[in-house]
Amino acid sequence: MSDNTSAPPAAWPLVALFTAGYVAPYLLPTVVGRLDAHLPLSPAQAGLVGTALLLGSATAGFTLASRIPRRGPRPLARLGLLLAALGYGTAASTSLLPLVVVGVVVGGFGSGSATAVAAAGIAGHRDPHRISSLGLLSVSATAGALYLTLPHLGGGHGLPFAAIALVAALAWPATGRLGGPTRPGPAVRSSGRPPYPRAGAVLAGCLLLWSLTQEALWGVSGRIGAEQAGLSEATLGVVFAVALGAGLLGVTGASAFGTRLGRAVPIGAGTAAIAGCVVLTSSADGLTGFTAGEILWNAVYPVVLSYVIGLAAALDPRGRWAVFAGAASSLGTACGPVVGSLLAEAFGFPGMGLVLGGLLLTVAGPLTAVALHAGRSPAAAAEEPVLRGAAPAPAPAASPGSGTGPEPAGGTVRVRRTPRRVLLLSPAARRSRDRERERSL
Repeated sequence: MSDNTSAPPAAWPLVALFTAGYVAPYLLPTVVGRLDAHLPLSPAQAGLVGTALLLGSATAGFTLASRIPRRGPRPLARLGLLLAALGYGTAASTSLLPLVVVGVVVGGFGSGSATAVAAAGIAGHRDPHRISSLGLLSVSATAGALYLTLPHLGGGHGLPFAAIALVAALAWPATGRLGGPTRPGPAVRSSGRPPYPRAGAVLAGCLLLWSLTQEALWGVSGRIGAEQAGLSEATLGVVFAVALGAGLLGVTGASAFGTRLGRAVPIGAGTAAIAGCVVLTSSADGLTGFTAGEILWNAVYPVVLSYVIGLAAALDPRGRWAVFAGAASSLGTACGPVVGSLLAEAFGFPGMGLVLGGLLLTVAGPLTAVALHAGRSPAAAAEEPVLRGAAPAPAPAASPGSGTGPEPAGGTVRVRRTPRRVLLLSPAARRSRDRERERSL
């Protein structure tokens, strides 16, 4: 019987889709700053437009999560890239505010579609950690290059949107290496409720607030640098590019170091360090303080994020808590820009930093507790699905005279009993057997 499941996709198309989907959130500071500067919008309203972009992206993830296996990654990826190019292109080509908002929402949905397809492909890859690290490295490098380039290409609100649309168009050839619709393999037996419900719920709730604080600061970082630190747009672009470069080093270091210290120490200590970086950045009144805060923050943030993603996967090998935590993170990210703008207007940038830093310290404790709980209670190996065509490795032969073989790694071994074969004799053979018995008597 042939297997109808598709082979894992190649790495570079997934990295290209990941980059096209994530470049819009990475460029959010310059997007919000230019909307505020070149359109009749207040800072809070510009942040609300950024929130609409991220909500469109999150909506795409919720909508397409169950449709990717049936529709196939290629048509959904092409639809997402097309919507991103059209939406952001529309927002870049007009100054009519309603059309800009509609274009932003449509483009955000397209970005989210590309991200959802990339995430599904990465989850099914043989080495998902390596592919996700490559995607994060790619989008950080792309965003850094754009931060260095955009200030020299002119003003106006449309240039960042045009750059995002161009990245989506450049990713289009990668969709040719993705598969079409496939029939799913045999259903995996599983309970409807994921394991460790309390720990998973705490993780999802904390990750929502954790992501909200990150995006709240990122959404107003351009305003902090321009209004409070007195930096020009070109200088801000250099600072953001260097900060994203520090993020590249952080991701590379986290990937190389692995989980030698477990997850609790990097998550707890890293979140506390991020809280300090948030306070430092928001209170900076010059180039040195602002640059130091941004670089340290962007170096630590992806390191902690990589361990949080691993923690969500450790709570359930089938990935259900990873899906829920990702959805919660998307909601927090979507609400971040408007929350940051509202806090900045109410308390000023330093007050906003204190509120966000305190929120991060509040969630650091529960996140660390969940990481410790996951370290003590690893998911049961019995819950792992059995794939079609996979066979267990044969056990080593028993040593002579031992009487028993070596203890299996899994504890209990299921033995398949073969049916007994009953041999029926013909009448002639039965009579011959009876005669032999009479002679022996």
